[in-house]
Amino acid sequence: MPDQSDGSGAQAPFAGVLVDFARELRAAGLPVGTGDVLTYCSAMAPLDPADLLDLYWAGRTTMVSRRDDIATYDAVFRRFFLGAEPAEALTLLLRATAAAQGAAPLVMPGTEPGGDEEQEQASLGWMASDVDALKHRSFAACTAAELAALRKIMTTIRLTPPRRRTRRTRPATAGRSPDMRRIARESMRMHGEPADLYFRRRKVKLRPLVLILDVSGSMADYSRHLLQFAHTAKHAASRVEVFCFGTRLTRITRELEHRRPDAALARAADVVVDWEGGTRIGASLDTFVRRWARNGLCRGAVVVICSDGLDRGDPEVLAAAMERLSRLCHRIVWLNPHKGDDPNFRPSTVGMMVAEPHIDLLLSGHDLASLEQLAGLLPAMS
Repeated sequence: MPDQSDGSGAQAPFAGVLVDFARELRAAGLPVGTGDVLTYCSAMAPLDPADLLDLYWAGRTTMVSRRDDIATYDAVFRRFFLGAEPAEALTLLLRATAAAQGAAPLVMPGTEPGGDEEQEQASLGWMASDVDALKHRSFAACTAAELAALRKIMTTIRLTPPRRRTRRTRPATAGRSPDMRRIARESMRMHGEPADLYFRRRKVKLRPLVLILDVSGSMADYSRHLLQFAHTAKHAASRVEVFCFGTRLTRITRELEHRRPDAALARAADVVVDWEGGTRIGASLDTFVRRWARNGLCRGAVVVICSDGLDRGDPEVLAAAMERLSRLCHRIVWLNPHKGDDPNFRPSTVGMMVAEPHIDLLLSGHDLASLEQLAGLLPAMS
């Protein structure tokens, strides 16, 4: 049994509950050992023991080692923590408040509840199969409660920007490039007989990540979720720049520096004056290239453009801006919600057809799964 007074484990009053739950799993036939229980208590230490979602996933990750045991684990979990019988439905919503993520101040048609619904608390914490299904549901088709759940899940995305090797070097224990200066220095110290060989290796640094988000009317069902993804990316790495555009381009990097997503999006809403208006992709990208990209902001960067490609401007301006941008940055990724899950998607709007020759990777960005796919692909764009 874990030491309940140990500060590294779960809270003392709650550690006994975790141990009792482990006993129930062992009685149901799961091979749960003492080490698994200690790991479970340690995993719950930084989490909220009153959150059933944390309890479920921490226990399943630490005490279930075989796929065949998942059904048994789910049945014991429902019976122990919820008092539910195995015959009840597998899909079960766990109640939790959504003070920050659930009632966001930036309201957009089709994504936020209206009227009296704005005062209700969102239901979060879907069980395993429901979470996976929810991640593959389009933002435009989600209910208010599902959108609140997605916003909470989105805060857990771990985004790692790509890295690149620089010309500068650093000491290394092994490699192909000998550190001649250090070898000579050690030789002098050892009177001409160096005891070891020393090497140097090229330094690695993060590539800049630039997010350019379309907040026009045609993107109203997706804008807020793309902004929250940008907020997650901003706090995952230091070299992230975020811009919004509708009819004109606005830089919102500083506004997204606030730790709380709702406060950050509220600040962004104050500076962006063309929410849900028209779309001038070409003029906005041209402004970005002339004002920021040419000054070094895009040097070696991965640029992610989120838009449906419905441009009301001159296609020649968009083509020229995309051509200049492709020469200034490392990679261009385009998120188009209309792509959805169709692997044979072909652009049908003029804006997308003009921009396609300069795009390195086309993704959808219409649901949480596609955003997680982007987060997973970024490290490989080195």
